[in-house]
Amino acid sequence: MKSLKIAAVVAGAFASASVFAQALVKIDGSSTVYPITEAVAEEFQKSKKNTVRVTVGISGTGGGFKKFCRGETDISDASRPILKKEMDDCKAAGIEYLELPVAYDALTVVINPKNDWIKSMTVAELKAMWEPAAQGKITSWKQVNPAWPDRPLKLFGAGADSGTFDYFTEAINGKSKSSRGDFTASEDDNVLVQGVARDVGALGFFGLAYYEENKDKLHAVPIVDKAGKPAVLPSLKTVIDGSYQPLARPIFIYVNAKSADKPEVKEFVEFYMKHGEKLTKEVKYVPLPAKAYVYNSDHFAKRVKGTKFAGENKVGLTIEELMKLEAK
Repeated sequence: MKSLKIAAVVAGAFASASVFAQALVKIDGSSTVYPITEAVAEEFQKSKKNTVRVTVGISGTGGGFKKFCRGETDISDASRPILKKEMDDCKAAGIEYLELPVAYDALTVVINPKNDWIKSMTVAELKAMWEPAAQGKITSWKQVNPAWPDRPLKLFGAGADSGTFDYFTEAINGKSKSSRGDFTASEDDNVLVQGVARDVGALGFFGLAYYEENKDKLHAVPIVDKAGKPAVLPSLKTVIDGSYQPLARPIFIYVNAKSADKPEVKEFVEFYMKHGEKLTKEVKYVPLPAKAYVYNSDHFAKRVKGTKFAGENKVGLTIEELMKLEAK
């Protein structure tokens, strides 16, 4: 009798472990989207009394899509739309997906607080620093602008698997992934923060939320857009009103269509859309209008698959323009 009781306890433990293993939502991708998704995951797990586990990895937008298109994750965080090659990879593997914009971000150009010569920068000046032709040649601030000092220029930026890298290079250099290669690259934005904070001649870029977290160590640079309008600092207001250009961008989650039918994934995405606006603000990102999250919920409930971006970035897309695109 005792051995039967032990067997029953062991069987129950295995059954519980099996249920727990099934109640797992696997997410990977963008370091930029990570703070929002992680905040949602924490609140969701609390609401489910930890009966569902949500894992959120950071391998960059490109790295996340590689896993997603192999069927290894349920959801992919992305700081840019899915690209044509990734669409093809997913199609070849039989992976269908739902595209849900979740917030806006402002790519923020940062300098060391002791840098006293930069008051603003133009897109052309950033291009002179970052374009492929600058590699090994543009090594001093003075080479970019004669009014600036002859001080070594040290650059820090997102890694090649990052959607932030893709967007920045397209917005500044005119082509995605087109960049000089002799800079310190990392998928971990904290590495970039520390690099710029330690060197008076450093310049870097990453999402607005990471700047907000580290504004005591860094200065954000006001940007003059290609039209030559007055320099604008990234902020909630300037992203919403569309004046911070061309470095404001929508960010996304992509949901595997098969995974969307799993109760735990379905409930997580519904929770994300219900609480996304509030949690996006809490982690210092720019939320979409409330109607966008309602639209997303409807989009998800109807299982509308595919992308509205045709495998391309749309540089300079304002929130208003995104909403018109989504409404089509």
